Amino acid sequence: MRPLQCGRYPLHLTTKVRSGLPGLRRAGSHRLLLETLRAGSDRFGFRLIEFSVQSNHFHLLVEVTDRTALTRGAKGLLVRLARHLNKHWGRTGQVFPDRFHVRTLRSPREVRRALAYVLHNARRHGGFGNGIDPYSSGPWFEGFTAAGIARALRIEFIRAMRMAPRPTCEARCWLLLHGWRRAGLIQVDERAAHWHEPA
Repeated sequence: MRPLQCGRYPLHLTTKVRSGLPGLRRAGSHRLLLETLRAGSDRFGFRLIEFSVQSNHFHLLVEVTDRTALTRGAKGLLVRLARHLNKHWGRTGQVFPDRFHVRTLRSPREVRRALAYVLHNARRHGGFGNGIDPYSSGPWFEGFTAAGIARALRIEFIRAMRMAPRPTCEARCWLLLHGWRRAGLIQVDERAAHWHEPA
């Protein structure tokens, strides 16, 4: 049973796509994913704050007002993603076969750990090396060290993404807005610690 949700605590949401489908981290799907996430980032009391897209799953950090907002907002976003991905792939049918997994983040250290884990998740899967992952909300993230941001912005593609409208909402809850910084800013090339999640 999922824990009772409230606006005080952010959530780490993980969802996988059905096996056998094309990988999500392909150049042709990059803009589609960003536009779809942006369109569903603030609905029904569900607010998308950070994300990363992996080959066969998504990691999302979200704020919700209650359990109903979580269910409605996540379902709406996943339905929208499935519809656009199916159109892009020229197919019909199920894209997300399983229920999403949710973890409540209750402390500054836990939120910081989740942020690093989500933003640098591609590195854990061998899908990306150093720097900011373009298949994440990293280009718009304001919690990297100043030296790391300066180094990342030398890459033209990341610099262009950062200047485009952000696909996520700005955090409102204290833990995601200010609290996590008590545990230290995140390095652009940080190796995130292991996180007990299904993906």
